[in-house]
Amino acid sequence: DVYWGTKLACLEMIKSGTTTFFDMYHKFRDTADAVEEMGLRALLAGVCFDHFKPELAEKSKRENEKLVAEVDNYSERIQYAVGPHAIYTVSGELLQWIHGFATEHSVPIHLHLAETEGEVRDSVKQFGLTPVRYLYKLGILSPRLIIAHGIYVDDDEVCMLADHGVKVVHNPASNMKLASGIQFKFCEMRKAGVTVALGTDGCSSSNNLDMVEAMKLASLLGKAWRKDPEAIPAGEIFKAATEAGASAIGLKAGRIAEGYLADLCLVDLNIPAFTPNHNFISNLVYAANGSCIDTVICDGKILMRDKKVPGEEEIMEHTAELAYKLVKES
Repeated sequence: DVYWGTKLACLEMIKSGTTTFFDMYHKFRDTADAVEEMGLRALLAGVCFDHFKPELAEKSKRENEKLVAEVDNYSERIQYAVGPHAIYTVSGELLQWIHGFATEHSVPIHLHLAETEGEVRDSVKQFGLTPVRYLYKLGILSPRLIIAHGIYVDDDEVCMLADHGVKVVHNPASNMKLASGIQFKFCEMRKAGVTVALGTDGCSSSNNLDMVEAMKLASLLGKAWRKDPEAIPAGEIFKAATEAGASAIGLKAGRIAEGYLADLCLVDLNIPAFTPNHNFISNLVYAANGSCIDTVICDGKILMRDKKVPGEEEIMEHTAELAYKLVKES
């Protein structure tokens, strides 16, 4: 089920212009197999939970020790990261082990953090500190750390993230659908020097994987809560979705330039969203969605041409069959 679900997700990403994604989920190997076949790039995090139980911590350690070695069996398009789920499901001791493990193997860390007000309240109650300050006390803020969400951080915490080179991924669709919050400090983080990338979150939290749509949502949401129509302009959010996202996970991509990876998309300009085409970036961010993507190239290989991905009908049909079967059995 996970293998075919991943193939469907990869198909949706290709169809809407994504060449690389960063994922945290179970069944690392099945996910990697699907990505390998679909031709995308992926940074796949071996998920860690211990629920503050030592025996589960040891299980997570052993599994990730295997995964960091097994990823060498895949092409260079697939890279490994370690993925502690969140501070409320992973103990401080395991987080510190993960920090050392990631440093030893030179891999990134994927962590959900400061996503909801409840998480912040629980962190203060359980640890006596807000989430970012708790990580600082544990000594695990570093350039390897990439946090998802990061909505509930104050100005001092923004500076702490910047000082330690922590990257932050903004997920506007998920934050709105789950009613997690809207006041993501994009401008403050960028001003402080934090690398801010853009994401969709998983489909159970946002329903689609359309990064073109995510650009519009992020820009409009940032303007709305600030009551400032000039906040987060199209060019800034386009960079977050491309070059900054690549930089956050250590890839030289997101630009069409010598020395950069051959990952790029061709956009169909013969549609209403680009008529007239006075400002391409503005049209792409505010007027279009992922359906405007005509051709996708990853690692120099064409994955979609003329809006058609080889085998897409089979992927959709088979995944739907599995999903209906899964629901029926449950």
